[in-house]
Amino acid sequence: MKTHLALLRGINVSGHNMIKMDALKTMLEDVGFQNVQTYIQSGNVFVDSEDESPSAVGFKIKQEIFKRFGHEVPVVVIGKEDLEACFKNNPYLKENHADTKKLYVAFISKELASGALNDLKMSQVKPDEASIDASRIYIKYDVGAGKTKFDQKYIEKKLNVTATIRNWNTVSNLHALFSK
Repeated sequence: MKTHLALLRGINVSGHNMIKMDALKTMLEDVGFQNVQTYIQSGNVFVDSEDESPSAVGFKIKQEIFKRFGHEVPVVVIGKEDLEACFKNNPYLKENHADTKKLYVAFISKELASGALNDLKMSQVKPDEASIDASRIYIKYDVGAGKTKFDQKYIEKKLNVTATIRNWNTVSNLHALFSK
């Protein structure tokens, strides 16, 4: 049995793709996931599964959400080691006086090639900054997430991937929950 963290993108945002967390939890239990635990309303769900493959777990969750709720919801599934790597490898945490309110992580559906940072064309989104580590993009927004072109749609278009972004506070809380 392996614990996975499913990061659902675009649910319960501005009245779109509304899914109550209790209903999501029940649906996931109904299809065989165990120890289902949700965190906040924006689609962070821990599940235990016999299936060790994150992509298979993500596909099953995405498929069941569509069947039950009629929403096409991108899902990125990660493990505890992915969250631990966020803390170890995030270059912006190593800066003096890092403003964690401006730090975000984009979790990507597949491992990125070494040239992916060039593909992002960061000059188009300056002064925002990014650093890539495997299937994560560490983001440091200059002003904030609400005032940038460098969002999940931009990343998906430039890299042809599925992405979902979490702020550093959420990443920290998810890591704490994984460690319990």
